[in-house]
Amino acid sequence: MLFNSLRFVVFFPVVVGLYFWLPYRWRWAMLLVASYYFYMCWRAEYALLILFSTTIDYFVGRMMGRIAVQSKRRNWLALSLVTNFGLLFGFKYFNFFNDSFRELFNRFNLFYDVPAFQVLLPVGISFYTFQAVSYTVDVYRGVKEPEPHFGIFALYVAFFPQLVAGPIERSTHLLPQFFEKRDFDWRLAADGLRLMLWGFFKKLVIADRLALYVQEVFDHPGQYQGGPVWLAAYFFAIQIYCDFSGYSDIAIGSAQVLGYRLMDNFKRPYFADSIGEFWKRWHISLTTWFRDYVYIPLGGNRVALPRWQANIVIVFLVSGLWHGANWTFVFWGALHGTYYLVSYWTAALRQVLVSVVGLTRLPNLHRIVRVLITFHLVVFAYIFFRAESISTAFVIIRDLFAPGFSWPALHVMLTPTDLMVGCLGVVVLLVAEAFLEWDRPDRLRSLFATGPRWFRWGFYYAAAMSILIFGKFTSNPFIYFQF
Repeated sequence: MLFNSLRFVVFFPVVVGLYFWLPYRWRWAMLLVASYYFYMCWRAEYALLILFSTTIDYFVGRMMGRIAVQSKRRNWLALSLVTNFGLLFGFKYFNFFNDSFRELFNRFNLFYDVPAFQVLLPVGISFYTFQAVSYTVDVYRGVKEPEPHFGIFALYVAFFPQLVAGPIERSTHLLPQFFEKRDFDWRLAADGLRLMLWGFFKKLVIADRLALYVQEVFDHPGQYQGGPVWLAAYFFAIQIYCDFSGYSDIAIGSAQVLGYRLMDNFKRPYFADSIGEFWKRWHISLTTWFRDYVYIPLGGNRVALPRWQANIVIVFLVSGLWHGANWTFVFWGALHGTYYLVSYWTAALRQVLVSVVGLTRLPNLHRIVRVLITFHLVVFAYIFFRAESISTAFVIIRDLFAPGFSWPALHVMLTPTDLMVGCLGVVVLLVAEAFLEWDRPDRLRSLFATGPRWFRWGFYYAAAMSILIFGKFTSNPFIYFQF
């Protein structure tokens, strides 16, 4: 079930109404049934995968809880890791590696006849797998006590707002909330509905409209040169941010209406002034997951310099592969890892250049320059993220720097109204993000909570009408559903 579908418009109010109408002791069961129904709307049989992983991890957690010595828990942890990552590999990565080996063997005229695994990728498998694994690792480390209630644990794994595209929650944060008795809180619900409204605006008004132009240019490499390719690259950066952060806003907002707090997943990433800062603001639940469960166990920055640099490369490569079974994502991750290391290697030199140019006396201008450079590095890397193959990405890069400017994609894929609405939506987005970046977020929250009624309801009506009039209601899946 898509958030941007009529089915969800009916589903969500029914779930909220039932949740607060039912006695407290039955609410978890209703949410669990609703979450499984939400997932089964895509493909019913894949709910069995979630149930299987949930059962294994629940059993593993309980068994590790009976063992006081951490070293003796390793076999149980291994069972959880092999099960979860085995399913993830089989459904998401087997065909990718199988095809890569087939191509390699064919280059050397060697026989290779391992058949492909003909099965659809389960929606959200990367997200709920990482969420389940974080629980067993936390139990293994002694950070979290094993959850004795199977139903509550199953709800933690399958909680519908963040099931298919995050945020990737931690058991220490989300699980305890399912035991809290809560009444309907109008202020909390109002904040959640505002966030959902903003998420729908970003997805339906901005992302899905810009997608028309992006798809035309990126799906026809070599047909456009110069300006249109630059515009498509910029539009894709806005599209993927509005698409994914829009989903996160809807997920966090819908959970908040029910009284639950999910972790923030984005913090204005395009205002970052370095690649390191960008990754502290982009898909925060995933980057912190890799930090806690990959980077730190590898030694983090508490090792020799060459080992630390290797740790950085490994994390970025794995992060790229997590996004998809294609070498383009691996290359995208490697490129960001290269950005990060080059930034580290050139820190002293850049500081000297800044002093020579005189930007040290103009800190605001210096920050703007850093933000623009970081943004363009991110946009360049997105070409590999969006392209169908690495060779196609290099064709697009060639077209990017080719002279000339052709207009067909503009008037074929975007009407003047589409272009105007899309650009106006981007302006609204940038103004809102700039306000939050340079002012206090609490001030904006206070404005909606206690500000003039005409302002608050004027905003609600304007946002709702802009979505109804200018939204692209074509049930386009969210980009990160494929991951």
